[in-house]
Order: sequence, then structure tokens, then C-alpha cells
Amino acid sequence: MLDPHAKQLLDFVASRNLPSFHTLSPVEARAFYKDRRSATQPEPQAVAAVEEFAVPGPAGNVPIRSYRPQGASPDAALPALVYYHGGGHTIGDLDTHDTLCRELCNRSGFAVFSVDYRLGPEHKFPVAVQDCFAALQWIASHAGKLSINSGKLAVGGDSAGGNLAAVMSLMARDQGGPGIVFQLLIYPATDLRFLSRSHKTNGRGYLLTTEVIEYFTVNYLSKEADRLDWHASPALALDHRGLPPTLVITAGYDPLCDEGKEYADLLRAAGNQVEYIDYPGQIHGFITMGKVIAQANEAVALCANRLKAI
Repeated sequence: MLDPHAKQLLDFVASRNLPSFHTLSPVEARAFYKDRRSATQPEPQAVAAVEEFAVPGPAGNVPIRSYRPQGASPDAALPALVYYHGGGHTIGDLDTHDTLCRELCNRSGFAVFSVDYRLGPEHKFPVAVQDCFAALQWIASHAGKLSINSGKLAVGGDSAGGNLAAVMSLMARDQGGPGIVFQLLIYPATDLRFLSRSHKTNGRGYLLTTEVIEYFTVNYLSKEADRLDWHASPALALDHRGLPPTLVITAGYDPLCDEGKEYADLLRAAGNQVEYIDYPGQIHGFITMGKVIAQANEAVALCANRLKAI
């Protein structure tokens, strides 16, 4: 059954007749997503340190926001999580996922690096992929300067960010590094053909609709054939062997639910260590909504505990 807190949120959205993202311009959608976050996200936790900087990318600098957990000394070589925010490769930024990054940082003891990759439609595929990999490489190669342990480097993300994190693990494997020890994939988009059954069963009524997904995808991709490129659809990579231990989280009322499970199955079949956890009563995006969905806080704690165990 649908989680009662998720149902309350859906009923509230319906009662207010709030616009769907696909009815807005990308600029309007970004502002709407950013402005409404205070209604569903907990207050941001204090951390030991927050720093913003930019790293060189293929077509300009890529902004980064770094976090160090409470109680960590400035020069301790911490394990690190490079995090890619969700938002359909069209919306989202450092601020929309600030609370989640702070929570993961404090709960796990990891330094967290949130990557502000460029978005579509202004910057089409594969620009986001290039930005994300450039940031990952730079962070790994500047471990001493950043006071992190390059031997304990994880990647993670939610939704489109989960897609990018999965792609980063494949690229790092194929290009001889950086070494990734864990990937955290929260309701990831893994196959942009969107053929799985949950796209049909959950494509209406749960915030992330079929129309919104297609709106994001058209904004992101340069051409229709890009759906078949594994840099956009990591499930379509020819080889999934030799990837890091993985936690895949899905939500039962999410259109992306089945493709997340299928990706976990695919990784496991290729000989990788995989943990798959479904929250059957939840909706897409729930993990950032701890102010109104109690189970979101459980999921954040789970993610942090798995990181801590690395």
C-alpha cells in the first residue's frame, strides 16, 4: 500500500493544483523545484565545514560544494562520497540537495562532494557526463589537498544522479580509475528507453509522470539514438563485470522502480556485490522529503550506514 505520508503529500499537491514540471520552461521548473524544497525537506544539519570551489571541466569550470562531518579534524584523511543530484538532468543544483548531502556526511563520517554539473536543454548529453567525470578525476587526484582518502572513494546519486553515478563507475573501470569502492544508486534511471513495466503501472498519479520523464529526457539527450548509448543508459553497457559494491534503492510507486531492480539483477549476474532494497510504499524523490515522509529518514540512515561500513 502507498505509504500514508506519501499519500498525504500527493493529496496536498492535488489540492493545490500545483503545476507539473513538463508544463513549465526549464528555467521555471528549476525555480519551482528549488523554491518548494523547504516544504518537504528537513532543516539542514550543521556540519564541521562547507566549502565551495570549482574544478576544471572540458568546457569550463564545474562548481563543487564540499562537506566535512561534525567532529572531523580539518586534516583527517576522510573517506569521500562524490554525489550527483537528481532532477532529470534538467533541474536541481547544489542547494536542492544540500540537506541530503549534510545528512549523509554527518551520519556516515564521509566527506561529501556535491557536483553542480551542467543541465539540459542548454547543455545536451554528453555534457553532464563529461562534467561529472572531470569532477571525479579532479577530486581523486587532489586527495591530499582535500584531506580525503583516495582509497575510499564512493560515488552516489538519486534519480538522474543515480544514472550519472552508475555511468561514472563504468567509466572509471574502463579508463583505469579513479578507483571506486562503492556506488550508491537511489532510484536510478538506468535505461532511457523506459521499457520496464513500472513505467506503465506508475506513470500517472505519483508526481513523476510519463510526461515529466519524457520532458526531462528530451531536454537531456542530443538525439533519439542517444537512448542506446550506455553513457546515457548504463544498463546497455556491454559488460558489467568488475564494478564496485553497490546499494540500489527503489520506491514501489516510482516509474523507475523496475529498471532499478533490473540493474541490480544485472550487476549481480555479472558477479558484483549488490544489495537491493525496495521501499514498496514510496514514491520517486522521497529520500529528500524527510520533513513530511518519515521513511525518508530511515532510508538516509541506511545509506549512511552502508557507507560507514566500507
